[in-house]
Amino acid sequence: MSGKKYVYLFEEGHAGMKDLLGGKGANLAEMTNIGLPVPPGFIITTEACREFYRCGQQFPPGLEDQVREMMGVLEKKTGKVFGDPANPLLVSVRSGAPVSMPGMMDTILNLGLNDRTAEGLARLAHRRFALDCYRRLLHMFGDVVLGVEHAKFELILERWRQKRGVRYDYELSDEDLDQVVEEYKALIEGETGRPFPQDPTEQLFLAIRAVFNSWNNERAVVYRRIHRVPDDLGTAVNVQVMVFGNLGSDCGTGVAFTRDPATGVRELYGEYLPNAQGEDVVAGIRTPLPIETLKEEMPEIYRQFADVCERLEKHYRNMQDIEFTVERGKLYILQTRAGKRTAQAAVKIAVDMVREGLITKEEALLRVDPAQLDQLLHRRIDPRAKLNVIARGLPASPGAASGKVVFDADEAEALGNKGEKVILVRTETTPDDIHGIVAAQGVLTSRGGMTSHAAVVARGMGKPCVCGCEAIRIDYDREEFYVQDLVVKKGDVITIDGATGQVMLGEAPLVEPELSPEFEELLRWADEVRVLGVRANADTPEDAARARALGAEGIGLTRTEHMFMAPDRLPIVQEMIMAATPQERQAALEKLLPMQREDFYGILKAMEGYPVTIRLLDPPLHEFLPNGEELAVEITRLRLTGGSEEEIRAKEETLKKVRALAEFNPMLGHRGCRLGITYPEIYAMQARAIFQATARLVREGAKVFPEVEIPLVSDVKELALLRQLVNRVAEEVKRETGVEFEYAVGTMIEVPRAALLADEIAREADFFSFGTNDLTQTVFGFSRDDAEAKFLHEYAEKKILPENPFIVLDQAGVGKLMQICVELGRRAKPGLVIGICGEHGGEPASIEFCHRLGLNYVSCSPYRVPVARLAAARAALKAKASPQ
Repeated sequence: MSGKKYVYLFEEGHAGMKDLLGGKGANLAEMTNIGLPVPPGFIITTEACREFYRCGQQFPPGLEDQVREMMGVLEKKTGKVFGDPANPLLVSVRSGAPVSMPGMMDTILNLGLNDRTAEGLARLAHRRFALDCYRRLLHMFGDVVLGVEHAKFELILERWRQKRGVRYDYELSDEDLDQVVEEYKALIEGETGRPFPQDPTEQLFLAIRAVFNSWNNERAVVYRRIHRVPDDLGTAVNVQVMVFGNLGSDCGTGVAFTRDPATGVRELYGEYLPNAQGEDVVAGIRTPLPIETLKEEMPEIYRQFADVCERLEKHYRNMQDIEFTVERGKLYILQTRAGKRTAQAAVKIAVDMVREGLITKEEALLRVDPAQLDQLLHRRIDPRAKLNVIARGLPASPGAASGKVVFDADEAEALGNKGEKVILVRTETTPDDIHGIVAAQGVLTSRGGMTSHAAVVARGMGKPCVCGCEAIRIDYDREEFYVQDLVVKKGDVITIDGATGQVMLGEAPLVEPELSPEFEELLRWADEVRVLGVRANADTPEDAARARALGAEGIGLTRTEHMFMAPDRLPIVQEMIMAATPQERQAALEKLLPMQREDFYGILKAMEGYPVTIRLLDPPLHEFLPNGEELAVEITRLRLTGGSEEEIRAKEETLKKVRALAEFNPMLGHRGCRLGITYPEIYAMQARAIFQATARLVREGAKVFPEVEIPLVSDVKELALLRQLVNRVAEEVKRETGVEFEYAVGTMIEVPRAALLADEIAREADFFSFGTNDLTQTVFGFSRDDAEAKFLHEYAEKKILPENPFIVLDQAGVGKLMQICVELGRRAKPGLVIGICGEHGGEPASIEFCHRLGLNYVSCSPYRVPVARLAAARAALKAKASPQ
């Protein structure tokens, strides 16, 4: 073998070569080298895939010769010959990227079969087995390699099942399968214009090419975009000697996890099918049996398998997902990988493995993906509710969801993008359905098990899923499904419970989740490690109490404008805006004062002992008034229908004010501190309400720390002017109440000029808080609503931007401004407290950046507080592992 090495035998690799051999290949190599019963094979490297694309989708020089040489090695190991009718060597061809991408890539089994070798296989085993293997190859090869639509093969098979009045493929006779094979071959020739290739070597190289091409098929690209997998990794190709689980009653196949992937309980969890091939389990073609069935039917095999599972878990120090086949009473291990798991299971497994001495606390924190923790905060069905349960399937992914029934992934995506809640209902899902699963609230399938495509993908996304619900019969043409005499049509609302497998008609009431003891322990470990503080964005006492219960150490943002929108307050706010004189405006503000005081009292009390940042009124005043166009229409209607002159005049006055306040670009207009400078009485009222609530709480013996935040500052003079106003009101309240209290005055950094002049602004600020939602808009010059609706998806698809910058912080641009701001601010005022309160404060990658930047805290929505606590701990551990 000369030139660059593109092909490795299993025994030439190890687990540390995952980037080169792919996750699947590296694990096959590792298992081979620790002495497990792995069928022999070889791996074509990810580098070969990258070269394939660099060479214009041609094999790099030397690859084909290396593959032929390795096939010769497999022939020597097995005593079989590739393409020999007397004793044919058959192989499987699988993809395997460095990052696990379940269901995204395709598998080809029984490669090497043709008309002659199928006859030879029939003589070695039996005719039915050979025909079954051949029709599987024709189906997989035709679909994956030659591009013949999968459903067309299924249609032929379904027609034969109906013709014979049977439910399963294995119930068809030899003669039936013979006809199926001939119809498959005719289909391939009719669709492609050429016959199925009879040369096994041609089959092999076409299959390798197909695996390389599949790296950039639509569903792989979608998966990588969702899971932020780099596009330039490439996929390895695994070529492995076939072993058969469908040779008879002493054969079988299965998939098992060393722990329950839904709950994390330490017990073997999986499924098994006697006399079947592995694809039958994974694709959900037959609903499999629990793994305990293997214990009853083949106790010695089960014992061996349980030993292998324990050995692999200890070796990898992680929960494993293992595929196995039993061929004529002999166990073979086909794959192991770190098992996909729900957030609940991830937390429990990580904590349990620390208790078992397998991993450290630090490793446990790094094992749990913070983004996954959202799953633990999903709602579940109220146990007291009366439910109309119509069917029950397998509880494949926990959580509960309600939505309208849809049967098509494209329709699920379209409706989901419009904000409608849908449940995707399919016989079984395939990788082509991923966009529909992303958009749906949950997934329901009539076939398939706990390790089917739907189950694995839904668990990874944290979506509820019920699989193998055989009680439902789906009619795609009529767009409805049946449960005995009950008809459920497209658009009807159902609820699925992925924890119990129940399917219910109608929308079931849901309740809030509770944190498990393991989750709370993991978060305590996170708190021991993290440097960043974690606060919450909360606008009500209820939100504040919820945030505190989830571990928040203060409030990083209270948006006072949300308090103005309540039905009992909006008329008073409008009265204040419509005021013709300062006296009229002051009268309206006097009515709002006690309401605001109670708001702040409740929030400060709920967060007693911690700082509470209260942002003074930020949005432009027109947002509190009715829509101008709707008002004009209403005035016209009143005139045409004889409305009273008094009502018409009042609405005309409101319309006049709406038009006077209207702005071409309100996001950059008369809002924030500009509003406070123009109407200082509004900010004075809010400051008075804050300090009166503070004084009352101090008198009651509470320790409270209000932080008054001035929004949208771009110049130090703005902040100085409004700080004077706040300080004056504070002194007045202290004199009036006779109570001394502490407070701070700071600003939100949300325009580039503020970041660039941070050293000047810091002289008047006790703290900075980055408002990264507006800072992102002003740095990019994007209107968020317009950008997300019209063009940001194009930017992501065309790789102009790696992520939506309103979801994941733009470190290159916005982040650079933040860095400048931090450096300038702390140079002018060492020890200046700086935090972040935009939506990025709960996003793990953004939190890691905030840690590197040296911020004091992040602030996020209450339910994302646990996510932020874990992400902050992981950021500290990563920084410690690779100090800059």
